[in-house]
This record gives sequence, structure tokens and C-alpha cells, in this order.
Amino acid sequence: MPPDHLCLEISETGAVANLEQAEQFIRAMTDLGCQFALDDFGSGLSSFAYLRNLPVQTLKIDGSFVREAAANQISESMVVAIAQVAKVMGLRTIAEYVESEDVAAKMREIDVDYGQGFHLGRPQPLNNVLADLAASSPREVVVAG
Repeated sequence: MPPDHLCLEISETGAVANLEQAEQFIRAMTDLGCQFALDDFGSGLSSFAYLRNLPVQTLKIDGSFVREAAANQISESMVVAIAQVAKVMGLRTIAEYVESEDVAAKMREIDVDYGQGFHLGRPQPLNNVLADLAASSPREVVVAG
């Protein structure tokens, strides 16, 4: 598989635990053509400060904010803030724990780029996903991960 088709995830907690090593690893893999997503963004204490130092292309917004965003103004505000900062930085966003149409609609309203959760699709064995990809043209396949 070409490296530019791979998006690797690194958790915010894991990246922050050894910021220098994480940054070097991400840069090395990015130089090969891989993309990176910073997982569980917002769960750490100093997320925005660390974000400036990590060369990622995507933020996965922590599900603890996403799952309540349709019903809780504070959670919604957190998602809005993360999405706005990501847009300014030229990063894509993925909302974790999209478990209902209400949450999916709220994420569209907020302009989050992608969603992940049971409302959008259930996890599948890799063999099933690869078989679906082989049977479809690239423009027809949408994998909710």
C-alpha cells in the first residue's frame, strides 16, 4: 500500500509522554508519505500547547466531548473550539463516538470533517473492508473507521 494512503494514529497522552520522540517519529513517517492523526484530542491537560509542536494532519476530537455535544452546551463549545483551531491550522477533524443522528447533525453543523462511531458504521474485520474496496471503485467506497 502506498504510504500516502496510510493515516497512523498516535494518542495525545502517548505523544505528550515523550514529546521529542513522538515528534521525531511523526516527522520520519511523514517524510515517507504517511499521514498522522492525533487521537483523543482534548483529553490531555495542555492539548493546544502540545498541538503546535506535533506535525499531525488530523485531530480526532475526544469522544467524551462529542457524545454529549448535541445535549450539553459546554461539550458543544469544546468541540467548536477544537474544530476552529484545527481549521485555522489547516488540520482535518474527526469526531469520535458519533452514536446518534443528533450527534452526527451537530458535528455537521459545527463543520467537523469526519465522524467515527456506531451510528456511521460498525467495526469490521480488515478482510471485509479490503474485499469491499476490491469490489468497488475508489470513488464509491466510504469506510467509517
